[in-house]
Amino acid sequence: MPEQTFIVNGERVTVDVEDDVRVLWVLRDLLGITGPKYGCGINVCKACTSHINGKAFNPCAVPVGRLGADDEVTTIEGLPDQVDPAQRGDNGLHPMQEAWLDRDVAQCGYCQPGQIMAAVALVNKVAASGGRITDADLDTIRNICRCGTYTRIREAIRDGASRM
Repeated sequence: MPEQTFIVNGERVTVDVEDDVRVLWVLRDLLGITGPKYGCGINVCKACTSHINGKAFNPCAVPVGRLGADDEVTTIEGLPDQVDPAQRGDNGLHPMQEAWLDRDVAQCGYCQPGQIMAAVALVNKVAASGGRITDADLDTIRNICRCGTYTRIREAIRDGASRM
């Protein structure tokens, strides 16, 4: 079986798995990283949203063979390490995670890791271009929430953006 080497949450990993196995299954089943959730498996619901090299991606749709040794995958578990420790809240969480708690976003919570990862990627992208989050930006997030907390999600993204 081929070996796949890449970086996950700051740690280089090597797994023995076929090239066509989706990154989501490598994360969850082989590495025990359960933050990215399985929802649809076809890149629609976005419950698995994580980052690859700082950009949002859906590991349910990416074969592990497409990752290179220097590609860095960040899941919700590694998100706090992406900011300066001084930026973290009292719980040691990323500012967006803190905003999620303060805005009482989660109900069932299943989609929340993917929602947060999509929000952070969006805020970073908009900030890199010198902009501020607009309603049009928020409309680009396509993560599905079965509980329908979209209003609180949007509030939390704006709050989290102001903390980042």
